[in-house]
Amino acid sequence: MADAVLDPGARLRPLAGIPLASHARRRRQLMRMAGEDAILVLPAAPERVRSRDTHYPYRQDSDFHYLTGFGEPGAVLVLVPGRSHGESLLFCRERDPVREAWDGPRLGPEGAVDALGMDDAYPIDDVDEILPGLLEGRTRVYYHFGRDTDFDLKLIGWLNRVREQMRMGAQPPHEFLELGHLLDEMRLFKTREELVLMRRAAAISVRAHAAAMAAVEPGMHEHELQAVLEYVFRRHGGEPAYESIVGAGANACVLHYRANSARIDAGDMVLIDAGAEYMGYAADITRTFPADGRFTPEQRALHDVVCAAQRAALEEARPGVPFENVHRASVRVLGEGLLRLGLLKGDLRKVLAAESYRTFSPHKTGHWLGLDVHDVGEYRVDGESRLIEPGMVFTIEPGLYVPPDASGVDARWRGLGVRIEDDVAITRDGHEVLTEGLARSADEIEDFLAAQRA
Repeated sequence: MADAVLDPGARLRPLAGIPLASHARRRRQLMRMAGEDAILVLPAAPERVRSRDTHYPYRQDSDFHYLTGFGEPGAVLVLVPGRSHGESLLFCRERDPVREAWDGPRLGPEGAVDALGMDDAYPIDDVDEILPGLLEGRTRVYYHFGRDTDFDLKLIGWLNRVREQMRMGAQPPHEFLELGHLLDEMRLFKTREELVLMRRAAAISVRAHAAAMAAVEPGMHEHELQAVLEYVFRRHGGEPAYESIVGAGANACVLHYRANSARIDAGDMVLIDAGAEYMGYAADITRTFPADGRFTPEQRALHDVVCAAQRAALEEARPGVPFENVHRASVRVLGEGLLRLGLLKGDLRKVLAAESYRTFSPHKTGHWLGLDVHDVGEYRVDGESRLIEPGMVFTIEPGLYVPPDASGVDARWRGLGVRIEDDVAITRDGHEVLTEGLARSADEIEDFLAAQRA
């Protein structure tokens, strides 16, 4: 592990985002897949009220971001393949000096064509007037049905207006298709430009985890480590990709623990599951480490099993291998370890067949990663596990959790939870661990913690 990688104080040079031409290329590819008689409609994410006149931090819809790079609410992207007057159309908020004084600058329709490479742009207030005319004559509508109920009703209203004109020769669309069937497959395979941003998200996350590990002391509280993590995220231009999980002691057995409020005591292990988002792209790392610098024998034994399971899963992360083989390799090692430690009884074949290991390891070993921390893309194709291909990015995150109230388990194991998670990009001949450089094995973690206390 290189010290420079782990130094949270060294500033990372800001990167450029996805080029304008790449967003335009994505739109063209999507329209080719949809066909010239289709229309594709995608609204921006709505703003969400937190309480009264305050809002949650705004985060653009991932698909909208993927196709436009536009970060404002109150917008609709319409793609009309083959339209002679322009195929890529954006409806967005108009410039408004009064509102901009409160909320910040807006691009406005006038700026959208040049800034975003759109063919045309209109005020969002004109969408009711213009969109029915764009729907007319199109055979198929691609749209994310059920994601935004309010927008669903608007789209139905526009379609009904076209249907009302059928006696006058209007031709409404008669086929409605889920936009994700096309777009999810596009997003599943990351380009070199996307991988640059994902490496940066990973590098920021590695620094943040290292800083939190270095800062831990018995007697502090979980939220103090959360503050360290998220300070490093923000300092390097990132933000939390999801709610940071900091679970000490038995809290590590709560898979999506959110409180982050408990005291960290001597003898506790601390599980941190946290990742930075950088320019829309997420990282996702989990480490489990001893608060006072040394694993107990039981903690180390459980940690070693999980670490071995991750190594076995990583060996399956290469092109041509069914994705489910990653999970199978992991649970085989977890099952062997649970039997060896006496947490399960019987033989491995029966443990795997009955999935009795799920008592202590209830989740899958990984998930797609990208613009969403649980990114889009099918895991099975035609009923079979899909084959791993270059450009895919996913996590590998085996874990073992022994709840404090687990029955039939020796008391020395109760309340122990371990998860180890890294981000992996598939290359032409293997894989790249994007989150390399952060202490992972029990020996590496103890050495790192000792160095911080020296």
